[in-house]
Amino acid sequence: MGVFTVLTRCILQPLSVVDDELVPKVGMTFTTLEDAGKFYRNYAKAAGFSTRVRCTNRKGNEIKNQLITCSREGKWKSKISPTEKTNSTAGLNCPARIYIHTLKDVGAWIISKVVLDHSHPCCPSKAEMLKQHRELSMSIRRTIENNEEAGIRPSKTYQSFVAAAGGHRELNFIEKDVRNYITREVRNIPSKLNGYKGHANIKQEMSQVVWNSHSKDSFDRNWNDFLLNFGLGDNKWLSGNVFLKSASEVEQAERESDTADFHTVIPCATKSCIEAQFQDAYTHAKFREVQAQFRGKANCITRLKNSALGYSVYEVGEQVSSSIFNKFVVTYDSVAAEVKCHCLLFESRGILCRHALSVLSFEQVSQVSPRYILERWSKKVKRRHTHIKSSHDEPLMEPRSKRFDQLVFRSQNICEFASESEELTAILHRAYDNVMAEMEALKAKRKGTSSLSHEDANLESVNELQSPPRIRTRGRPKNRLGSKLEKQIANATKKKKTKVLSEINLFDAASAAHSNCSQYQGHVMSYQFRVPAAGDNSLGV
Repeated sequence: MGVFTVLTRCILQPLSVVDDELVPKVGMTFTTLEDAGKFYRNYAKAAGFSTRVRCTNRKGNEIKNQLITCSREGKWKSKISPTEKTNSTAGLNCPARIYIHTLKDVGAWIISKVVLDHSHPCCPSKAEMLKQHRELSMSIRRTIENNEEAGIRPSKTYQSFVAAAGGHRELNFIEKDVRNYITREVRNIPSKLNGYKGHANIKQEMSQVVWNSHSKDSFDRNWNDFLLNFGLGDNKWLSGNVFLKSASEVEQAERESDTADFHTVIPCATKSCIEAQFQDAYTHAKFREVQAQFRGKANCITRLKNSALGYSVYEVGEQVSSSIFNKFVVTYDSVAAEVKCHCLLFESRGILCRHALSVLSFEQVSQVSPRYILERWSKKVKRRHTHIKSSHDEPLMEPRSKRFDQLVFRSQNICEFASESEELTAILHRAYDNVMAEMEALKAKRKGTSSLSHEDANLESVNELQSPPRIRTRGRPKNRLGSKLEKQIANATKKKKTKVLSEINLFDAASAAHSNCSQYQGHVMSYQFRVPAAGDNSLGV
């Protein structure tokens, strides 16, 4: 019951945060099929999942109906054995879908069936990282093309977008989309290589390096070998195309990994319930390490050596070759649900070894203690360093530069929309002219009221002006006009204060001596002093 409750909450969570206007309902009508599909995609982005067209029925050249489902609908059987499969899969037989068909008489499209429930949790905050919801606007594509023509690396181009938007989270695409667009659409590669002999072989080898390098280190190594083999070390354009990982790029890679952990599943290699427990809790990267131990368990032979009061000692033989077995001692405490192996893999790497897993299987344990599932490798853990402010969070620039970047970034979508036709472009031009005239009038009005002529200036307005801040200079200050007079005034004030203080001290001494007389014993006397005015040497009591 508890598991069902948690799963239900995860499934229903998106519906509670999505506006009711975005939720698809039976009976909704749309002018075109594209409008219906766009409406469902917008809902999917707000709810935290992606969609795909499951099937489309036609009659001749006309579409009659269409089924759009959650992208995690269906479950395909892989040709690779589960014991060898390590890649993740997204299919989870998710039932979420909408069914759209045409209305012949009206010429519109209507939603006839809606299923909102999912077989998996949805996360709206990670929806922007899903492939369907990532896109490159026209202004972004133009910038990529110009930068590529200028020889700017894709990583630098992407970082410029990050800096302009204010961080990775403000973009609806990733660096991989920039690289894919360059590879598919820009194709400036032939013009860079046509001058070399055997440029076809160069392009083929370069493609192998780009697509078959699975890490930064392997890419750097393969790319340097590629430049050396073809004598391209002097080519500045090719030499500049090296992937450099900065701190922000590492953060972005982890965000992409988090999204993959949440929206895909690596199938279990065995039928073990313990493996399923780790599959549900751990990230893909760490679960692959755990799976290696489950696969290695097949080479282990477990024998019970001693058992008393729930404490058992096992000897596990691991076959490392056709005739060699390594022996390990494993202890299991059924009362404390604790297992220990002398190989100390868990103590060193935090992963249960295949010897311990073999003993747990021998003891028919279906769930391991929570102490063996470390939180730092959980896919649900919240990364702390991603919330540390970076240089993109608060750009160090003057207010005018900030406003300029914000206006440019917002105007890109307007320009892209208006460029679709001459009529829309003309509307935007007229709007620009009207806005420009209004802003110039406001600026002229403010300039007229803020400027003061010689006749309009008065004492009140002059008093509002502030003197410039005083700045300390190095060394001894130079003599200036009026400094001699200021010294005379300061000396006279100092002598005056010294005289007043001496009189007060004499008065205090006389009061103390007078208070010792017998005729004033038991009486309290209070004195009130006034601050002496200029030229007044008297003292008020």
